[in-house]
Amino acid sequence: MDDLVNDSGLRIRTALASDIDAVLAFWAQAAEGTSISDDREGVARLIERDPQALLLAVPGGNPADPAGREAPAAGPVIGSVVAGFDGWRCHLYRLAVHPAHRRRGVASALLAAAEARFTALGGRRADAMVLDRNASAHHAWRAAGYAPQPQWSRWVKPLG
Repeated sequence: MDDLVNDSGLRIRTALASDIDAVLAFWAQAAEGTSISDDREGVARLIERDPQALLLAVPGGNPADPAGREAPAAGPVIGSVVAGFDGWRCHLYRLAVHPAHRRRGVASALLAAAEARFTALGGRRADAMVLDRNASAHHAWRAAGYAPQPQWSRWVKPLG
């Protein structure tokens, strides 16, 4: 994915290995709850396995450079989403926006980039992991056109 810069200068780009510590620090501050994969090894594995899956929102893009070619690769992370595609289903995880940047279109820009990735890969439907107790996230997901499926529940088994 080429970097995307919107009219307000928000830049959406894929994460690099050099971003791992910044992503983990960002999630500790901005994400609701923790995931079993919220460690250097887990994020490194994600980036290595699918370099396009972890999308980051960073400030400072140049709207005159919509492909983001002039901007440096590193920058403070203000938003993230994992847009995973397994060849059959499109999965969204870790949508988070820094508290100081909420209600400014960051999540919408991240979801638009994730959905564009899925469409380009041939995806037909996206699903999102959303914590039941995260009421503010429910509003954001509904505003983006997502809805819970009451007939499905997530079943898990820790591996190892």
